[in-house]
Amino acid sequence: MKEKENLIWSSNNIKTPGSVTATVSKLMFGFILLLAFPYIFYSLNFLFSSNPTNKQYLRLPNPSPPTSALEPLKNTHPKAQQNTTVHHIAFGIAASSKLWKHRKNYIKLWWRPNEMRGIVWLDEPVNKDPDDDDVLPPRMISRSASNFHYNQPEVHQSGIRISRMVSETLKQGMKDVRWFVMGDDDTVFVADNLVRVLSKYDHNQYYYIGSSSESHLQNIYFSYGMAFGGGGFAISYPLAKALANMQDRCIERYSGLYGSDDRIQACMAELGVPLTIEPGFHQFDVYGNLFGLLAAHPIAPLVTLHHLDLVEPIFPNMDRIQALQKLKVPIQLDSAALMQQSICYDNTRQWTVSVSWGYTVQIFRGMIMPREIERPARTFLNWQKTDYTGFAFNTRPVIKNLCQKPFVYSLFNASYATHTKKTVSEYVRNAIANPVCRWKMEDPSDIDKIEVYKKPNPYLWDKAPRRNCCRILPTEKNGSLKVDVGECKEDEVIETQ
Repeated sequence: MKEKENLIWSSNNIKTPGSVTATVSKLMFGFILLLAFPYIFYSLNFLFSSNPTNKQYLRLPNPSPPTSALEPLKNTHPKAQQNTTVHHIAFGIAASSKLWKHRKNYIKLWWRPNEMRGIVWLDEPVNKDPDDDDVLPPRMISRSASNFHYNQPEVHQSGIRISRMVSETLKQGMKDVRWFVMGDDDTVFVADNLVRVLSKYDHNQYYYIGSSSESHLQNIYFSYGMAFGGGGFAISYPLAKALANMQDRCIERYSGLYGSDDRIQACMAELGVPLTIEPGFHQFDVYGNLFGLLAAHPIAPLVTLHHLDLVEPIFPNMDRIQALQKLKVPIQLDSAALMQQSICYDNTRQWTVSVSWGYTVQIFRGMIMPREIERPARTFLNWQKTDYTGFAFNTRPVIKNLCQKPFVYSLFNASYATHTKKTVSEYVRNAIANPVCRWKMEDPSDIDKIEVYKKPNPYLWDKAPRRNCCRILPTEKNGSLKVDVGECKEDEVIETQ
């Protein structure tokens, strides 16, 4: 019996492989259940806490920003709510007493005595002409720069004097000034376009606005980040104050620089303010004929013209002053559109027509793509006369094919037609004859006059920049061509057919 009991006990306590596996499985299940219980409890707790009516738990932050955060920031400064006008600009004009008798005539072309404020800064007194007082800004003598160190020849001491014009103009205490605009005595401003450009920027912020040189090497020698002074540049009022506070110390640190504009840019670098480039400020570091540059002006308002003593008159058979005076009429009619290029095609006669409004019209035989016509033709030479193509922008060579030499028409007259509410500008063919062409197509030499119709648009530059379109109009007059210029329609494309 005892042996039987021992046998039974022994058989119940023997662990077979199957029983071992079952036991391990039970232990594993228990262990997993033990770990899972807190997780299940936490998940249920989180589920109930997500109920928006249950305020005893913290909620997750709303991923969507409030409506007010999506609204643009508004400038609450009272002056920022008013439109900038020419009255808000203080001009500083760098002048030389030796050249004053001649160059004052450039200033007379654009200065508005009853509207504008500014000072002509001279190196020495000049003979007074009573007739100048009513048509020119007041003249003042710049502070001597002899106490500043400089490592350039004596003639370049004027660079220090001129660089301080901003600070000296600021010290005159003019009221309600938003911008200080600098230029030379041979710089011509298109004042309305200057206002249009400056109106884009907040005058309460630090802004240094201008453009670089047309010469690539000039930009390398000086800086692509420098506003060339002859082309003009603008400095906002608070930046002018900051400059005045440190400029004399800054000038001492850059005694090896060449001129005034690179000294200004050096001080801007110390203030941490970059150049804001506006392509309508023109230094014109070129020689020769500006025709190619002006006939294919950038899609931007024309603001300044400089180095006018070094280039040919912009209209043929006139001196420089007479040629510039001719621009006064289109400036009065539609200053925003001055020199703006439009390109269209006379598909019947296979002509390409380029209009530079208020300046010139060109007719080319054949269909030339806009990508080519919008590049300035190299009618001018580089500042470094040994470098013929080293410009800081794309150019194209003057067309060598005799048949594709353009027929050029210059502005003759312009007026405003009240019944159509459009300007009518007339362009007559230049006296220079075109070479004989054997192409079997209609000859543009039969066209003596071109009439361009355009509705003035003072708000042209309030929109994204886009080239105007032109359309060839039917005409019954022999020897004339009529063109309509205006904003491109929604689906209008400058293309050949």
